Amino acid sequence: MTAQPMKAQPARHWDRETALVAQIAACVSFLSFAYYFQHSSLLLYGDAVAHINIARRVFDSRTPGLLQLGTVWLPLPHLLMIPFLLSDTAWQSGIGGSIPSMAAYALGAAGIFRLVRSALSFDSQPDLAARFAAWLSAVIYAANPNLIYLQITAMTESLYLALFIWAAVYFNEFAQESSRAGEAAQGAASSSLMKCGLCLAAACLTRYDGWFLTAAMGVATVAVVLTSGVNDQPLRRSLAKFLLLATAAPAFWLAYNAIIYRNPLEFANGPYSARAIEQKNATPGSAAHPGSHDLPVALSYFLKSAELNMAEGRWQKLWVGLLLLGTLAILILDRRLWPLLLLGMPLPFYVLSIAYGGVPIFVPGWWPFSFYNVRYGLQLLPLFSVAAALPAYFLLRLAGNKLARTAVVSTVVIGLTASYASVWRAQPVCFREAWVNSRTRIVLETELASNLRKLPHDSALLMYLGDHVGALQQAGIPLRNTINEGNHRPWKAPADFDGLWERALANPSQYVDFVIAFDGDPVASKVQKQNLSSMVVIRTTGQPAATIYWTHRAVR
Repeated sequence: MTAQPMKAQPARHWDRETALVAQIAACVSFLSFAYYFQHSSLLLYGDAVAHINIARRVFDSRTPGLLQLGTVWLPLPHLLMIPFLLSDTAWQSGIGGSIPSMAAYALGAAGIFRLVRSALSFDSQPDLAARFAAWLSAVIYAANPNLIYLQITAMTESLYLALFIWAAVYFNEFAQESSRAGEAAQGAASSSLMKCGLCLAAACLTRYDGWFLTAAMGVATVAVVLTSGVNDQPLRRSLAKFLLLATAAPAFWLAYNAIIYRNPLEFANGPYSARAIEQKNATPGSAAHPGSHDLPVALSYFLKSAELNMAEGRWQKLWVGLLLLGTLAILILDRRLWPLLLLGMPLPFYVLSIAYGGVPIFVPGWWPFSFYNVRYGLQLLPLFSVAAALPAYFLLRLAGNKLARTAVVSTVVIGLTASYASVWRAQPVCFREAWVNSRTRIVLETELASNLRKLPHDSALLMYLGDHVGALQQAGIPLRNTINEGNHRPWKAPADFDGLWERALANPSQYVDFVIAFDGDPVASKVQKQNLSSMVVIRTTGQPAATIYWTHRAVR
């Protein structure tokens, strides 16, 4: 009796081809880092400066510890930065915040490659069309000019996208394995599900997008298990572990806020939340941001930001068309690819956030004709990368000869090159957003830093760090030399009169040598100024005036 040959199993693990994608992406990452570092562009985003200094103050503070992580922003990006910020040079230059983001960029490129290749190779080794689609999706992702810029900064987009993509990788492999019979297949499905849960937990500690993604993948996972037709108790136990693992991170953050801030939703409705910031910056009688309580307008602004992150001018509509074609290809030509549709979860999340969460997006061509949160559109990059690769895959499968296949490949390469070239010509919109919004801030912080350097190096300072901590970073003044809002004990509500921050505000000459106050900040409005001498007032266009006071604590 002749033995039946075994089917070749699809390539799923970290093989040479996947490693090659990661290595190429790492080279792109280092080259772009060298370019932007040389042009002093690592710290253009004010949020990047804030992320770095939140991580730094965990060990560089009058009251060091994990409570310095604060609320609103989730803790994982800051925890990953800490080892690289122990160096003062890495802190001042911003390099320490770039390293985790750059590593995530390379992993994200490898993840998108593996996702497409494994999705298009259900029961066999990937053919030429599947490999081309996988490479194409990886190139679209890794060559995106806006991601190339963001991944050299301390922003959280690169890290979240990598976790998002790898969660999709493992969920797709789980869905494939769960449809097969046999103990080995079910064991592989359980393993993939646990890895997906770990990625989701990390994503939930990186950005709130991850919470929405976790809910969607949780529902999809339950549906896969219930409809798989496999009566496998270990798989069902794995499902319970997955749900517990995926929901542990949000539960932890809610508990943290409840215990430390006496409000489990402090990150959502507290004084530093997006909603509170929007209300603070609103002017009486002015209209709310575009899309507020208007889902169609919110959808249009988010899609416009996504288009701007992919191309300029007429090339933007090409990506929308490819997105529709890729979605139709999944729904009509091969429904087994349905897990790839989960890459579209940022769309409902951001539309709802704009409409009801106090999250504005401003794009330069539409009212109010400025740049704000345009980078949020980059969250659809994985979906664009996959959706654009699928039509090419099916066309290659249909192509009957070499000439037709060459035409497909040539068209794809020319279109992608022209589209991304349009972005480089105009400069990436994320870079423009950072540059436009940083100009006045950097002028103020540079002038303030030059004055702070003239003070005795061991001076104690009282300063609110929420807006212009970059001045201390530029001057190289350790955060532990300051008394700031991070020295407040938030669990002492409604007021902590014995806290270091509050005592210094009430009697600065007892605790510090100099006070730095910005018009309108807590120091300017609450500090007792009777015995203070104004040394210098710094005024710059578009920023509040900064005043340095001497407390007369010591003659220097």
